[in-house]
Amino acid sequence: MKEHHHSGLGGQRPRRLWNRLSWYVLGQLLGPVALLALLMTCVILLTQSLKLLDLVINRGQSAPTFIYLTLLILPGLLVIIVPIAFFFGTLFTLSRLAGDSELVVMSSAGYSKRQLAMPVFAAALLVMIVTWACSLWLMPAGQRALNAKVLDIRADIGAALLNEGEFNVPTPGLTVFIRLLGSDGQIRGIMVHDSRDARRPVTYLAERGELAQTPAGTRLIMLDGTVEQSAEGGRQLSVLKFRRDVFDLDQFGGPSRVTQRHTNERSLAELLFPQEAHLPSSVRMSYLAEANNRLSQPFYCMAFAMIALAAVLRGRRQRGAHAVRLTMACLAAAAVRIAGYGVAGPASSHPAINALFYVIPILGMTLAWLVLMGLSPSAILERRRLKEAMA
Repeated sequence: MKEHHHSGLGGQRPRRLWNRLSWYVLGQLLGPVALLALLMTCVILLTQSLKLLDLVINRGQSAPTFIYLTLLILPGLLVIIVPIAFFFGTLFTLSRLAGDSELVVMSSAGYSKRQLAMPVFAAALLVMIVTWACSLWLMPAGQRALNAKVLDIRADIGAALLNEGEFNVPTPGLTVFIRLLGSDGQIRGIMVHDSRDARRPVTYLAERGELAQTPAGTRLIMLDGTVEQSAEGGRQLSVLKFRRDVFDLDQFGGPSRVTQRHTNERSLAELLFPQEAHLPSSVRMSYLAEANNRLSQPFYCMAFAMIALAAVLRGRRQRGAHAVRLTMACLAAAAVRIAGYGVAGPASSHPAINALFYVIPILGMTLAWLVLMGLSPSAILERRRLKEAMA
């Protein structure tokens, strides 16, 4: 008689670690992870961009400039957001598959826990690649471009003054009023009130003028006007007429550009092998701590994957017990991640602590694996009670 091999639920046990069910689980995982990452990014990006919005509005910048600055801070946020979104997306997906009895059907079809773990680890690997790309390349490049652009905006004092019909205060002690800005760049009706020295305030009034970008910086050129300066508490007033006067605006333009890059602007090579000579040891240790922190970030994805698998696949299926396991998984993931953040401070002063950047996620993976294998203290005690009850 011929033997018939059925491919249904009661068929043979799949031998390959990756099959069609693996693709199905992977697709079910990536959807919630992407959605959570998008929602979290939008919320956090909105709060972070408010600081940039104030700068852009006060300096008279355009909407494309604001969008450009917002995109530059995105990689730094994704380093934090993507692993967290992966954990909650994985926990949600596995819980839904278990709640809908899909895991039971897969198990009856011969789909083992090891095979179920493969798409979870594949998704974790994809998230690790994204996190590494952001932390090692995109984030420092974005921070360099962001800081350079912010310095340019703050130094461009002229852009903050080109608001006709308004009293502009680009910096405390300086008030500028422009009555009309012509299409040819000519300014009509200028008032500049400089009260930095409260005892001797100066007021410039001019019929016309223009803003000029010179090699020495931004200059306001005023034509056909007067300079009024008061002294002795306003009891004396001196008025001088001028045909042409130049007012230096760069003195109000913000901080000058620094040559040494900040820690978050440096690439991995610049952190590990800084080119500056005579750097203090404290600075070198902070660079080393930042480098190890960036390298260890993606390992938390694997730890989160193991925690999610242990929470869903191990233990009783009762609704109350399942909710407790999910809560414990969230607390465990939060503890692992907070411990990783807590290492950053001490590691800047003690290089030996840098090893904890890698020990913490590996320890989280190990403990979750022990729970998944049924080697947790609670599982061992439960087995002992069952043996004693049966005896």
